[in-house]
Amino acid sequence: MSYDERKMSLTMQRTDQSTFDRLHTSVQQSDVSGKTLLIPDMAPISSRLLAASFRAFGVNAIVMETYKGLGLGRKHTSGKECLPCQITLGDILLHLQSEKERLGSGFAPEQYAYFMPEADGPCRFGMYNKLQRLVLDQFPEFQPVPIVYLSTMNNYETAGILPPDKARLFRRLSYVTLVAGDVLDRIAWRVRPYELRPGLTDTFMHEAVAKVSDVIETVGADLRFDAICRALGQIAATAATFLDPHKPRRPIVGIIGEIYLRSHPASNQNIIHQLERYGAEVVDASLGEWINYITSESLKKIDRQWLETRRRKDWAGCRTLVRKWIGLQIEAYYQKWRQWQVYRSVLRHLDIQPDHNISHIKKHLDRNRLFHEAIGTEAVLSIGGALEYAHHGFDGVVNVFPFTCMPSTMASAVLKPLLNDMKIPYLDAPYDGAIQPNRDVALRTFMYQAQQHRDARITGRNGGTPP
Repeated sequence: MSYDERKMSLTMQRTDQSTFDRLHTSVQQSDVSGKTLLIPDMAPISSRLLAASFRAFGVNAIVMETYKGLGLGRKHTSGKECLPCQITLGDILLHLQSEKERLGSGFAPEQYAYFMPEADGPCRFGMYNKLQRLVLDQFPEFQPVPIVYLSTMNNYETAGILPPDKARLFRRLSYVTLVAGDVLDRIAWRVRPYELRPGLTDTFMHEAVAKVSDVIETVGADLRFDAICRALGQIAATAATFLDPHKPRRPIVGIIGEIYLRSHPASNQNIIHQLERYGAEVVDASLGEWINYITSESLKKIDRQWLETRRRKDWAGCRTLVRKWIGLQIEAYYQKWRQWQVYRSVLRHLDIQPDHNISHIKKHLDRNRLFHEAIGTEAVLSIGGALEYAHHGFDGVVNVFPFTCMPSTMASAVLKPLLNDMKIPYLDAPYDGAIQPNRDVALRTFMYQAQQHRDARITGRNGGTPP
């Protein structure tokens, strides 16, 4: 090997090490106090309430404009990534470039932080923030922007992203605000198909989200959940007056699938509105369901670790795990209580769909030997959630997911024959950013089947009863 070749080899090794170090030093749970926190727009309501939660603790959090930077995201990816990765990458690149143009010499990248959570397991989502770090580092002016995450590895522990005296309080507030977002979504889905005049619900909900955001920002740091629940109750009571009593109940369709695609209207081409246009009442799986599932899985993980630690007779390790287990059990009961409190404040005024119970979802899997929960991923929630929809008399299930998504493909393989045997209409809705030529026909056909299922259920021809 020549001198120049050895020099180039050493340079590449140092570069590789530098890049590896960046994935640890600039993708971490660092304190965001004093920074402008940039939050991807996933679920339109919940993302804004989460931003309000950060602002309640003094963090200038904003939700970035979404989907308009998709071309940028695709330019800096290979095409093997799933659609949410391309969308969120495009969002952050477009936002930072716009800020640089707007502020000129006053642009200070170190004053920003990009919020991109992660998950363990086989899903590609766990690598989004690493890939996006590599892309941001291709732009020297964006290298100082840190990527901040929360992770399923530690049950979305918030220690590190805020000072210690605020982090635990924020964890509790953020959970409640995500559930509040779920509830506001369900108010809209319950009322909009039956509204007295078109557009009434959407206009009102836009104002409602701003109202709840203001309440969270004002009293959230004091954990004044009574004020949040009171605001939600008032919104539900008003929304209930929008219902036209002369409109008959529609077929109820449940959506399952990958959490980003089913929650992000732009990337799923507004599938909820489309289904409503063709005669459905739609319920999407919640964000609270995912958080509760992660807490449940964290408890299972500790159980497995305890058995291994006990086998090694590591009694000190066993005591540590018992303390962690007790803490997580308290967290699980706390989440269950707060979720019940939020839903109760609305159910007093409007019959929205309650959320799925994680233990019920897992019982469906175990009883039918369909999919072992130890495999994990969103397939657990998709399969179990679809069966919960069926148990509660839904008239159809739509699986929304990115093209090539592994967990949703597994869910489809299980659910398609199963729901066919149960005579419940089922539709796969994969997305890659393009408009499928047969999409409209597929949705119309599915809704025709869902209407037939509802008619048969009401008349008792399929042995069912109205929900």
